[in-house]
Amino acid sequence: MSSLNLDDFTDLIERPDGGVRRDAEARRERQIVPPGALGRLDDLGEWLAAAQSAVPVRPIEQPRVVLFAGDHGVAELGVSAREAGSAAELVREILDGGRPVSVLARRLGVPVRVVDMALDCDPESLPAAVVRHRVRRGSGRIDVEDALTPEEAEAAFRAGVAVADEEADSGTDLVVLGDVSVGGTTAAGVLVAALCGTDASVVTGRGGLAVDDLAWMRKCAAIRDALRRARPVLGDQLQLLATVGGADLAAITGFLLQSAVRKMPVVLDGVVVAACALVGQRIAFRAPDWWLAAHSSGEPGQAKALDRMALEPLLDPGVKVGEGAGGLLALPMVQAAAALAAELPERPEKPEDTEDSEGTEVSEVSEGTQDSETSAEAAPGSGPEKESPETA
Repeated sequence: MSSLNLDDFTDLIERPDGGVRRDAEARRERQIVPPGALGRLDDLGEWLAAAQSAVPVRPIEQPRVVLFAGDHGVAELGVSAREAGSAAELVREILDGGRPVSVLARRLGVPVRVVDMALDCDPESLPAAVVRHRVRRGSGRIDVEDALTPEEAEAAFRAGVAVADEEADSGTDLVVLGDVSVGGTTAAGVLVAALCGTDASVVTGRGGLAVDDLAWMRKCAAIRDALRRARPVLGDQLQLLATVGGADLAAITGFLLQSAVRKMPVVLDGVVVAACALVGQRIAFRAPDWWLAAHSSGEPGQAKALDRMALEPLLDPGVKVGEGAGGLLALPMVQAAAALAAELPERPEKPEDTEDSEGTEVSEVSEGTQDSETSAEAAPGSGPEKESPETA
């Protein structure tokens, strides 16, 4: 019998420190740039202060990209523009530095960690550090079978928790979280539709490498079929991930929840991570307070999930590639918010006796004026002129 109790996360996860946030807001009001003039950077700085329990906020010095990778059996139905089972090729390109996330991470000086959970390849073809958490080779075809066994779902979830602990213990102070998958957006669409109570067509997008209309219809049909299998297990989130998720999605969910436990902020990238975050919210309602939505990917499932969690994307650059690229675009904005919150000088305070001294000066000037007028009236020749005898 499983010893994993997801309800524990509700008790373990606390909200970011509200008292510290109020202190950060008060500090912001004293700074030389008027509050509100920096737009969302103000909110970001205050959010970071609360997450760090520090005023002024500390700079983001050790960010990291964490990508969970896996292949999904549903890709066999032609729901993706990429060939089923080809996610390992993307992983190799990331490791070789040839993907967008690799270029951006190199430019920003951010390390990238890839975690294989269910790639459909020989584990010996990838570095040992990448494959050591793998649960299985590929996830099941969710329209007709479960993605994982209950034991595999628990192992994947625990792997995500372990990776979050490893990052927190190593000093990582912010994570850009993404996925590398083929067929993952289909599984994500099922999770969002199931948890939001919507039809498959509402959440079906075209993926990072856009599919044509026929593939979109196949994807919508696959989500609708999987959705029928998901509804009976909506009350058990781990079983939901086993039924219509996948090893990478279960691991992402575990990572998100444990990051909140460890008070490690996470930037969400793409629809797959957003769907897992929605599952995480069902498990622990305070968890989304530790997450930022990086950007709008244009996927309807992502928009639906973020709206349900009341998370507003920081950017809308139109990036659909996934793999953490959009999340990295938002990172400089978060770092800028931290720098401005910490380094903008405060307005100098006026001395306490300023008003009294000004009042004294005004009083002295007034009294001096009155004395002058009195002297002028008393001075000889200052009154009405007398008529001269000649005039008279």
